[in-house]
Amino acid sequence: MISQPAYIGRFAPSPTGPLHFGSLVAALASYLDARYHKGKWLVRIEDIDPPREQPGADQLIIQSLERLGLYWDESILYQSSRLEAYRALLSELRQMDLLFPCTCSRKEVGVVYRGKCRQKHFRSLDMPYSIRLKLNNPSSIEFHDRFQGKVRQNLKDAVGDFVIRRKDGLFAYQLAVVADDEYQGITHIVRGADLIDSTFRQIYLQQIVRYRTPGYGHIPIITDLSGNKLSKQSYAPELDLSSPQSCLISAMRALGQNPPNDLIHLAVSDLLSWGVEFWKPQQIGQTSIPANSMMD
Repeated sequence: MISQPAYIGRFAPSPTGPLHFGSLVAALASYLDARYHKGKWLVRIEDIDPPREQPGADQLIIQSLERLGLYWDESILYQSSRLEAYRALLSELRQMDLLFPCTCSRKEVGVVYRGKCRQKHFRSLDMPYSIRLKLNNPSSIEFHDRFQGKVRQNLKDAVGDFVIRRKDGLFAYQLAVVADDEYQGITHIVRGADLIDSTFRQIYLQQIVRYRTPGYGHIPIITDLSGNKLSKQSYAPELDLSSPQSCLISAMRALGQNPPNDLIHLAVSDLLSWGVEFWKPQQIGQTSIPANSMMD
């Protein structure tokens, strides 16, 4: 029997546009942490939301990672190749009587779902309605985040029964990411703090189906001048990779690391080797960081 590494991390971008500075910081944090712990680092393309995806964005992201020297282990996993696995997990949850169909509009639901459709029954999983996961008592989830400390959320108060398959038939992020983290044996997840709310739902689902719960660390998000998260939806500019060394040094600084200025003269591989050797995750802060304070 081949033993698995004690650490398997991952970077899982959605192909909604090219790599920007915020996504580079997340990628670099997960990469350095995995390499520091002598673990594997995987790349997963989360391409299960075609209306939001940009044709060719997956290749742009992959090419950018290669230009930055962020090479992954194993083959890249595309979520679009895993639809049968998501259907199987959905069926398993239905057999546990944990699902119900919901015909509520977003306006009817508001911020927290209050259970309006909870007593409805399925005729078929393929009908055009959303599918929600029933929350049972207790629904409070607590975990220790490596960078944010102890965090806790009562799911019933915060979100209510949540969607795991959308009305348009597409699988929700929460279901797909839980299935794929288990499938790939992910042990440690380092990603942006904007995903902490999703983590509570993912841990709840992991517990229901008795999957392993990875260790989580949510790094500060990178913001624009107005304090909004840098994202493809907010038209964050594509990385200028004319100097990948400059991009990496800026991203290291955003992560609380202190790379000397003269590292810019090194080859990308040597710069990353420095980053791994001197990786100090305890220096990562908790608050969001304006991108312009890091970019040269």
